[in-house]
Amino acid sequence: MAQVKVTSAEVARLAGVSQSAVSRVFTPGASASKKTVQKVREAADKLGYRPNVLARAMVSGKSRIIGLVVAYLENQFYPVALELLSNALQARGYHILIFTAPNSTDGIDGVMQDLMDYQVDGIIAASVSMSSDLARRARQAGIPVVLFNRGQDGPGLSNVTSANHAGGRRVAQFLLAGGHRRIAHVAGWQGSSTGRDRQAGFLSAMDEAGQRPFALVDGMYNRKVAAQSTRLLCSGSARPDAIFVGNDHMAFAVIDTLRAMRLEPGQDISVVGYDDVPMACWGAYDLTTLRQPVNRMVDATVSILLDQIETGESRPARIEIEGELILRGSARIPEGWT
Repeated sequence: MAQVKVTSAEVARLAGVSQSAVSRVFTPGASASKKTVQKVREAADKLGYRPNVLARAMVSGKSRIIGLVVAYLENQFYPVALELLSNALQARGYHILIFTAPNSTDGIDGVMQDLMDYQVDGIIAASVSMSSDLARRARQAGIPVVLFNRGQDGPGLSNVTSANHAGGRRVAQFLLAGGHRRIAHVAGWQGSSTGRDRQAGFLSAMDEAGQRPFALVDGMYNRKVAAQSTRLLCSGSARPDAIFVGNDHMAFAVIDTLRAMRLEPGQDISVVGYDDVPMACWGAYDLTTLRQPVNRMVDATVSILLDQIETGESRPARIEIEGELILRGSARIPEGWT
């Protein structure tokens, strides 16, 4: 037998309140007294009532859903960021709808169109870029977009990143201060602003010190590419004395590969990553790394997005947040370095 759905009118009658009071109790952010909330929820529980969120969204024009697009979840940075984003949005009465997309503007276009079809109130694109046409269509549809951990110029687009150029400089200065002179860089994907900016910062500090990198490799943010690059860098008679890796995800592969070659990170070769994901402090890696201030990045992203949703005004913001170099055992620490 089909179960008959309980209506808000029935809940209102049982609770002895108006139907609008029932609506307020189940609307995030709406005002209702504690007494009303208690009576309505008790009546709803007794009757087995569940509010029709989709119907309410059709009436109000607000789904209270944020679309979140991410390129790849195997990078340990993104599960942490997604959990923080979800918690921060839920605290403000919003929920997230997650889609994955290839790390290219071509791959994201279809996914973004799907999100707009779902009538999301806003979109966070983590580690992916957008075509100018797609950005224009989102703007015309009144859907704010914030890029997280990815910079991109364009009208109506807001970006929140760590200070990647400054971070790359900091790593180079650290390794040079430690006496390293054969420093290789296994960079992040050069099709991304994060990979380019970290490499540019690294190269600028090397140039100022009158040094050239031992090697530059595009690691593509890929473990297999990073491992293969490490084998090639260290298999000849000359090898680097330090490797700056464009993110921790690749740095773990670099460390694993070095140990398979009987080379010990921090002793034979210094290794520095970028992100400071939870695994970085594990004893197996003990990775020196440039910490991305993910909590502050999430707070800034949510603040920008919800401000645009709730005010209806598009004020693009470009935010860079500086991170801290976390010193551990995978790299030689210069005397007196802080």
